Amino acid sequence: MDWKSSRIDALLEQALVEDQAAGDTTTNLTIDPDLRASASILARQEMVVSGLGAVPRLLEIFARLDPRPQAHTRFEVVSHPEIFDGVRVHGGQVLAVIRHNARVLLSSERVILNLMQHLSGIATLTRRYVDAIEGTHARVLDTRKTVPGLRALEKYAVMCGGGTNHRIDLASGILIKNNHIALGGGVRAALTRALELRKKGQRVQVEVRTSEELEEALECGAEAILLDNMSAEQVRGSVDRIKKLDRWIPIEASGGIVLENIRSYAEAGVDFISVGALTHSAKAADISMSIVAE
Repeated sequence: MDWKSSRIDALLEQALVEDQAAGDTTTNLTIDPDLRASASILARQEMVVSGLGAVPRLLEIFARLDPRPQAHTRFEVVSHPEIFDGVRVHGGQVLAVIRHNARVLLSSERVILNLMQHLSGIATLTRRYVDAIEGTHARVLDTRKTVPGLRALEKYAVMCGGGTNHRIDLASGILIKNNHIALGGGVRAALTRALELRKKGQRVQVEVRTSEELEEALECGAEAILLDNMSAEQVRGSVDRIKKLDRWIPIEASGGIVLENIRSYAEAGVDFISVGALTHSAKAADISMSIVAE
């Protein structure tokens, strides 16, 4: 992740502006402006870390937003060499220590924790799904079911957890879904049109929900198949049908797939399993920050 990219920079700045971190009334009234402090970011559960790389960038942006002299004093973010984004840690482990002006630490605390809790929660849940299909050749994919504005960060968190990113946006790939099929005149019409009008190098994937739709998609030249809302047994039968062809077609399964049944889908022979829950239902990781005067 390029934490200094313009897109991420704008997102982090907006988070600080939203919380009015530079106008923290309580802190300004109660804390000596010259007091320096040390903040320990602590994991309170077993988890996969994500978002740690954003901490120093947030503090740099804070200095840009805050006219107070203390916001521009030196700071350092120190973590153990073995702790970084994507690493699994145990409850009680210190993820990083920030040494900075006490006012800045107090004013930026909530934004830092919100970000790390959310991203680490996604990474932790993703790792559970990845672990559940260990030993199969299937890969866990995320979806576009993300919080508006946070997609880049949430998909980064999925990668921290060992998952694989699906298309980042609507311009990144061709996926003919059931509503395209319904409005586009059926599988044959929608697929034929997409194959004829696509740009060179673009692969056309089609979502199918029945064996009849699968047959029609294969007959019309589908280059990738998404098996949607099928049982694991139906998926196995569809995989067997597709693999009888003399060409390789990537096969993805989605819909109704949870931790309890994901392995049965992986063992059915699919290449990819997409899980919207990775981003839309991940519980925030339990992370705290303890601040003491130096």
